[in-house]
Amino acid sequence: MANVQSFSLLTEFDTELFRAGKHFKLYEKLGSHLVEHEGVPGTYFAVWAPNAEQVSVIGDFNYWDKDAHPLMARWDSSGIWEGFIPDVGKGTLYKYCVQTKDGRLLQKGDPFARFWEVPPNTASIVWDADHKWKDKKWMEKRGEHNDPDKPFSVYEVHMGSWKKTNGNSASLSYKELAKELVDYVSDMGFTHVEFLPVMEHPYFPSWGYQITGYFAPTSRFGTPEEFKYLVDAFHQADIGVILDWVPSHFPEDGHGLGQFDGTHLYEHSDPRKGFHPDWKSLIFNYGRFEVRSFLISNALFWLDEYHADGLRVDAVASMLYLDYSREEGEWIPNEFGGRENLEAISLLREFNEAVYREFPTAVTIAEESTAWPGVSKPAYDGGLGFGQKWMMGWMHDTLTYFKYDPIHRQHHQNEITFSLVYAFSENFMLPLSHDEVVHGKGSLIDRMPGDEWQQFANLRLMFAYMYTHPGTKLLFMGGEFGQTSEWSIETGLPWELTQYRVHQGVQKLVRDLNKMYKTESALTELQFSPEGFEWIDQSDHVNSVMIYMRKGHKPENSLVVVCNFTPVVRENYKVGVPKGGDWEVVINSDDAKYGGSDSDPGELKSIELSWHGRPHALNLNLPPLGALVLKPAAAKTKKKAK
Repeated sequence: MANVQSFSLLTEFDTELFRAGKHFKLYEKLGSHLVEHEGVPGTYFAVWAPNAEQVSVIGDFNYWDKDAHPLMARWDSSGIWEGFIPDVGKGTLYKYCVQTKDGRLLQKGDPFARFWEVPPNTASIVWDADHKWKDKKWMEKRGEHNDPDKPFSVYEVHMGSWKKTNGNSASLSYKELAKELVDYVSDMGFTHVEFLPVMEHPYFPSWGYQITGYFAPTSRFGTPEEFKYLVDAFHQADIGVILDWVPSHFPEDGHGLGQFDGTHLYEHSDPRKGFHPDWKSLIFNYGRFEVRSFLISNALFWLDEYHADGLRVDAVASMLYLDYSREEGEWIPNEFGGRENLEAISLLREFNEAVYREFPTAVTIAEESTAWPGVSKPAYDGGLGFGQKWMMGWMHDTLTYFKYDPIHRQHHQNEITFSLVYAFSENFMLPLSHDEVVHGKGSLIDRMPGDEWQQFANLRLMFAYMYTHPGTKLLFMGGEFGQTSEWSIETGLPWELTQYRVHQGVQKLVRDLNKMYKTESALTELQFSPEGFEWIDQSDHVNSVMIYMRKGHKPENSLVVVCNFTPVVRENYKVGVPKGGDWEVVINSDDAKYGGSDSDPGELKSIELSWHGRPHALNLNLPPLGALVLKPAAAKTKKKAK
C-alpha cells in the first residue's frame, strides 16, 4: 500500500468560507471521497482537527497502524488535515487516529462519513452512494405538496419498530419498508411521512436522537443507496419525506464528535453552555464558525443528496434558552444579561435562510414548546424563519381535556377552546407524536376515560376534532389504529389488533379523515389564517358541545363541525348554519363503520330560524362522544325522461 500523497479537493476559497461559517456544502470537500489522482484510483481524506499534534488514517487496509498513513496539515491554518491514499476503495473500514497535544491517541469516526459499520461496531466506511433517482415528477411539483394552503398530514415513524419480523427480533430493511411502509402510508392517505432520526447512532433505545454519524443513514437497515431507494419509493407514491434533524446535542461516545482533537472542538467548552443536563449529552458551540458550517452543511446534505422534502428540528427550545433545564447559577447570561442564546438564534435563522434559498420548495418544522414569538415568521422580518411550528399547547390541552370524565368536562370548556385564541400566531402543526406514548404515559387510548366503547368513541372524537382544527396534522404510528400498549422499540407495533372491529374502525376513520382533509378545501386553503375559522357557538359548556366553521376561499365550500364531548345523545339540538336548504354529513365519528353506535343525526334540511347569529338552523341529534362534519348538499340535477 502506497503512502499518503499530497492532493486536495479544497480550494483557498473553500477554507475561507469554512472559517467564516459560510461553507454550506462541506460534505463535498471534507470526509472520504473516492477519486483518481494521476490516473490511480483511491480515496481522498480530509478532517478538521486544528488542535491535533498529528492525524493519521487507520483501517482494515493498513491493519489499523497509526504510523502507516499520516495526513498532512494544510498550510492555510484552517486546521484541516488531508491526503490521498491510493488503492483504498469503496467499502474500506477506517477511522482517524488523532494524537493530541498532551500525548493521547484518540480513535475517531469520520464526522463526514457517508456510511458506518452496524453498531455496536464504530468504524466509518468509505462509500459512494450511487442511485439513479426516478422522482423527477415529484421534485418538479414538490412545491404544490408543501404549499401552506395544501393538505399536510404526517405519519410519524420510527422505522426500526414500525413492523418487526422473526418473532420481533428483526426490523424491516430499507428495501422492505419501500414496499410495506410506502403501501401502508399511501393506503391511509397521509401526505407525508416523518422519520425519527435516520442518522447513525450507537444506542438503539435513544430512538436516533443521540447521533454520531450526521452524514450517514443508519446501517442497521441497509446501505445509503437503499435508503435513497426508500425515499424514491415514497416520492413515486406522491408522499413527501421529512427527516428529524438534531442540532441541539450529541453523545459523548469516544468515537464521536466530543473532544474530537483532544479539545472542545464541536462542543462548547463551558459545561454551563456545553453539557445538556436532561440528556447527559454535549451541546454544539453555536458561536464557532466552523461548527456553524458543519451544521448547516449537514442540513442541506439531506435535502440535496437524499431528496428529503423537509427537516423537523428537534428540541428547539433547548437551543433558544441558556437556562433551559438549569437552576440558578448553572447557566451564563448573554452579553445583555438575558437568558436567550443569541448564537443559537443566529444559527437557526441562518439555517432556515440557507434551506429556503437552496431548496425553496422544502419545509422546515420546529419542535418548539414555549411561547417564543415568530418561530414561523421569516428571518428577514425578525422571526426564526421556520415554515411550521409544533402546536405543543394544543396537544397538551387536548390530551388533558380528554382525560377528564365527561361528567366533569362542563367545567373545562375553556381548555378545549383556548387553542383558538392563539391558533394563528404561528403556522402551526398539531402533533400527537412519539413523545406522548412513552415514559409511562401509555397509549393515546389509555388517556381516554370510561369503558371500552367510551374509550374508542373518545379517541375517534379526538381525531375528528384534530382534523377539523386549523393547522397541519401529525400522528405517530400506532395511534391510527388505537394501539393499546405504550410504544416499545423492542417489540414493534401490535398489528394483530387490526383484526378487531374497534381497531379497524379507528383505522378506517383516520383513513377517511385524511381523505376529507385532502378533498375539502375549507380545511386547508386558510389553515394558517384567522379567516379560515369561525366560532358558531363555544359557550355551551353545560352540554359540553362546541360548534365551529372551517372556511376556504369560497363561502359555499364551508364546513360546519359539531362536537359532543359527552356520552349523551343530544336530541333536537339546534345548530345555526350560514346557508339554507339540505345539508349532508361528511364525517360522523359515531358511524357504525368506525365502530360507533350508528346514531342518526336526524333531519338535515334547514329551517328558517335565526340561531347562533345565523339565518338558518338545523335540528340535529348529536352523536354520543361524537363529531359531525357537515356541508351544504350538492345540488342534484334532474334527469330528463326519455
